[in-house]
Amino acid sequence: MTLKVGIVGARGLSNLLGFRAIPDVEVTALCDLHEGLLKEQAAKFNIPHTYRIYEDMLESDIDAVVVSTPMQLHVQQTIQALEAGKHVMCEVTAGVTMDELWWLKEAVEKHSDKVFMFAENYCYIPTNQLIANMVNQGMFGEIYFGEGEYIHDVKHLAYGYNRRVPGEQAASNKTSWRNYWQFGKRGIFYPTHSLGPVMQWFKGDRIKSISTFATGWHTAPQFRQEDTSVTMCQLESGKLIKLRLDCVSNRPHNGAYYTLQGTKGCYEAPRGLGDQHKIYFHTDGEDPNKAAWRPLSDFNDLLPERYRNVTEEQRSAGHWGGDYFIVQDFVDSIRNGTKPPIDVYDACEWTAVGLLSELSVTNGGRVMDVPDFHKNSTYKDQIIRL
Repeated sequence: MTLKVGIVGARGLSNLLGFRAIPDVEVTALCDLHEGLLKEQAAKFNIPHTYRIYEDMLESDIDAVVVSTPMQLHVQQTIQALEAGKHVMCEVTAGVTMDELWWLKEAVEKHSDKVFMFAENYCYIPTNQLIANMVNQGMFGEIYFGEGEYIHDVKHLAYGYNRRVPGEQAASNKTSWRNYWQFGKRGIFYPTHSLGPVMQWFKGDRIKSISTFATGWHTAPQFRQEDTSVTMCQLESGKLIKLRLDCVSNRPHNGAYYTLQGTKGCYEAPRGLGDQHKIYFHTDGEDPNKAAWRPLSDFNDLLPERYRNVTEEQRSAGHWGGDYFIVQDFVDSIRNGTKPPIDVYDACEWTAVGLLSELSVTNGGRVMDVPDFHKNSTYKDQIIRL
């Protein structure tokens, strides 16, 4: 039976090729308020049905919805889709307020016969999957520290539309949604690309508390967002994850920098200028001054099997095949009735880190407790605990 998918948000079609690489799956509907872009993208990708009204698309015969709209719409549109009996894959972040995260959790639990998956595709980047496999095999020993950084100068997206269609006038004087929900926020407003992969290496642990500090305003003082924000996450186990967000500084893009430290070895992603993914494993009795890195590529045979056997069509979906495999897992969860690899509890916890970071940095780095969304406690119970 063919699985029919609708996408809301015509600027967010990163998963389209992934769906098309899976047998018996069709993207049959596209929804966007921007009529020109909607028609252009539907024609380009041969999507038969278009909608400007989201509720109209939900009344059609689609089975699943991909929410790819601006982040302040994610929770409302996800809940509407669940209530309409659709499965949902939602782009990052999961929501823009702590209240929204509780609404999302409650809605997903209420509609437990439908799949909700958080579309954090950086978890599916091949190198991150390779490190996860090596962690699972115990090659790093006990891991206790990780880092994730998202450094991407996107100041130009604060004004005007993210993308113009042919014939559309430039709108540089128009304020975009990003000016409010990203550059209008302090702290790490966009944490999940940095945090998601590292948390999958620390699988089974959870973030207990966070503390955030920032540099102040130097490059672009017209924004509330500071040049660089750094968050320390303390896990339930006592281990640490450090996050850095910088979408303001004038510097080259490095949106996928990670490190991992364990008792037997460590890993570092590239910094640029010819650098490469590198790894080190400790040998008993070695001279610490002679410890040396090795290319991570030496261990490519430890990639999960599906990454080793990726087809050209799957790889072309984006992120070196990651955008195919995240879609494959979503579809498999629907068809098999299984728990998605990145569920609503991951979505809420990882997003909460960013939301609470704003409170932390505005209170001088105050330590903020992160609610345990996995527990069957109520929103009111969590407020009392906080």
